[in-house]
Amino acid sequence: MKLPDAAEENMTFLLAEMDGQLDRLIAYFAAPAPETALRLAQRAGYAHNLSGRVRNACLSGLLRSKRSQTRRLHLQGVDTIARNLDLISRMGRRAVSHAEDVQRVKLLRPEAYVKPLKRVRKQVAQVPEALHDRDSRLAVTIGQARTELDQVYDQLFRTYTRDMAGSKHTEDLSNALLTANEIRRMGEALQGISEAILSISIGQTVQFERYFTLRSVLAGVGSDADITLRPLAETRSGSAISSVSWQAGKGKAKPVDAVFKDGDRRKVKEERVGVKSWNSVYPGLAPKILSYEKHGDSAGMLIEHLNGETFEDIVLGASPAHLAEAQSALHKTVRDIWKQTRIDERAEMKAMDQMAGRMGDVYRLHPQFDAQAQRIQDHEIPALDQLVAAAARRETGLCAPFSVWIHGDFNLDNVIYDPEDRKIRFIDLHRSRYMDYVQDVSVFMVSNYRLQVLDAGTRARIAQVACAMHDMAAKFAAREGDKTFDYRLALGLARSFASSTRFVVDPGQARRMMLRARYILETALAVPEGQEARFKLPTRTLFGD
Repeated sequence: MKLPDAAEENMTFLLAEMDGQLDRLIAYFAAPAPETALRLAQRAGYAHNLSGRVRNACLSGLLRSKRSQTRRLHLQGVDTIARNLDLISRMGRRAVSHAEDVQRVKLLRPEAYVKPLKRVRKQVAQVPEALHDRDSRLAVTIGQARTELDQVYDQLFRTYTRDMAGSKHTEDLSNALLTANEIRRMGEALQGISEAILSISIGQTVQFERYFTLRSVLAGVGSDADITLRPLAETRSGSAISSVSWQAGKGKAKPVDAVFKDGDRRKVKEERVGVKSWNSVYPGLAPKILSYEKHGDSAGMLIEHLNGETFEDIVLGASPAHLAEAQSALHKTVRDIWKQTRIDERAEMKAMDQMAGRMGDVYRLHPQFDAQAQRIQDHEIPALDQLVAAAARRETGLCAPFSVWIHGDFNLDNVIYDPEDRKIRFIDLHRSRYMDYVQDVSVFMVSNYRLQVLDAGTRARIAQVACAMHDMAAKFAAREGDKTFDYRLALGLARSFASSTRFVVDPGQARRMMLRARYILETALAVPEGQEARFKLPTRTLFGD
């Protein structure tokens, strides 16, 4: 893909400028001299100005061109490369500045920097070829220079700190250590350049370590040219979810689709365990795992692609008949899961403990909710934390009489409905476990409410979906002799309403959700102790606007 002329021209000048600066930097450490340092300092504005011109050209290209994912990634990647080249330039000048402050040159050991700086220069010289050819292997080589620079720094760190023991020249050694740190950070910039080229190459933003996970997971699927990768989503925890398709053998015209999910090794492992558990306790509901690989602190999975629509899309855009069909399938599936996985083991939800643990994040986004207790004449209005603490005491001992296998993150966008097979499937299963089924019910209901749609007709549909889930679960509770279902659900809803505000920026929506949480807690606490089974949840009042 051709770059805008201004971007290509200024990137060429920038790379040439960087080669000259790195050559002078190597010459300085080979034979430290004030004249060489001065020549480097005099080039301070060149790389910065050229980098800015590349950035402006890329921005103009984004504004003028059609908004294709490939074009956007290409221009953003080139901008990232330019910014990291400018960083390397600045780090070089800072390294020389710290080195110049070392009065006893022998303590600096300048010769130790020549080899790593030659490696930096070599990798920068490979950027044009890697970028032009979208060469993933060459991009990886550029990023791997960071490891060598880290090793050099670790060795120099041990040397300088050893020399500091009992030395009278700690100021010189401190400046030497600062010099080493600037050279080390050039490796971070090279890795940033590598990630930009890799992202352009595979068509999705990717981090350096996670690239290896992707290649391992897709090993044997096809060549780089056969694989199409399209970003689907990014989770709040940093995981990336992509659609992957490839040609399944010669002569087959129809591509094979799957979903690639990568991220923190622990979280991906939890997802894998959750999927395997669902396929054990309730086969056919969770997607199949096609491949799993780990690399360092990251891991990735290739998961079966599920046909259908998320329940969120159905609630917001489907016809009334299609919505009713999907709801019927969902309720039937959920009831069946509860019946088949039911075990006679009491379950504590501890909704108030969950809520208390999340309020710190809520208050950081919405500090106005962290209000102290107030008094209006003889009426005291307790602080929210006081209500939570009181409800936590009431919740103790209010267990579900049995346990079921729950989803654990039962939001609308984690439920898939396939209208062809009329089948419900679940995704994002890393929190699945045996638990009080009220946990899933409360999360599902509030995930409806927090949809930020103002249209009155759509809000009525949202309320209907939430209330229908409550009605279905309440009937199940009555059949199973669960007498405190509504009371526990109230506490679960209060938790979900309040804690979900940490994902809601709109102050009006957040306030409505928090007021509902307070109302539920105050209403539940007003029930005399021992009378929890008589509590009736005002569902339609809560979910109407």
